[in-house]
Amino acid sequence: MTGSLGPYGGAGGGLTPSGSAEAKRTSWPLWLRSAVVIVALTALLYVVEAIDAVSDHDLDSAGIESRETDGLSGIVFSPFLHDGWEHLLANTIPGMVLGFLVLMAKRFIVTTLIVWVVSGLGVWLFSPSYVVTVGASGIIFGWLTYILVRGLFNRDIWQILLGVVVFVVYGGVLWGVVPTDGRVSWQGHLFGAIGGVLAAWYLSGKDRKRGDGAAPTPYGGNGMGASGFGNKGGAAL
Repeated sequence: MTGSLGPYGGAGGGLTPSGSAEAKRTSWPLWLRSAVVIVALTALLYVVEAIDAVSDHDLDSAGIESRETDGLSGIVFSPFLHDGWEHLLANTIPGMVLGFLVLMAKRFIVTTLIVWVVSGLGVWLFSPSYVVTVGASGIIFGWLTYILVRGLFNRDIWQILLGVVVFVVYGGVLWGVVPTDGRVSWQGHLFGAIGGVLAAWYLSGKDRKRGDGAAPTPYGGNGMGASGFGNKGGAAL
């Protein structure tokens, strides 16, 4: 999510390098960039829900329809759609907090893509027939488990401590992987959580190869009241 500095000019000639100290001073700190990104993404969800509301929730039909080939495209669209304002509001605070933490870890894009695909495929394969599933909480569950286990894979005490704090605050939502409510897609929650663990495992291997022999770094280093999915028949993330 961060831009890279341009290459330095050749030696001599009095040229100013494109990655000069002045450019570094004017760049936004990581926490501010992360906050701007997660606020912008959340605002996008509210814009989509507003459009959905005025169109009599026609957009919800673009969610994941279980085991239908046409429903596979819903894997892409489902996290942007919600089953009404209450559903979106329930996902907003945990989504912003956990998304911000993953952005601070500098692993947002890969983590989110892995969780997105694993959660979406899990819903498509295992949700009841004739149900269209919408909602972002599968991704939120993935962000949660990524933060919880990342430190264990990386053997990083700071990341482990952060995981403990996050577990104390949000660990209770993990009950959402248990089938207790027919209108809530526990499949999306479960496979989102699995995707978060897979992302942590995959990225920890890349981090270890890059940092062999390096000392552990603090969080960010080189670094739900859960709701449900909306429905065609009726389940929600």
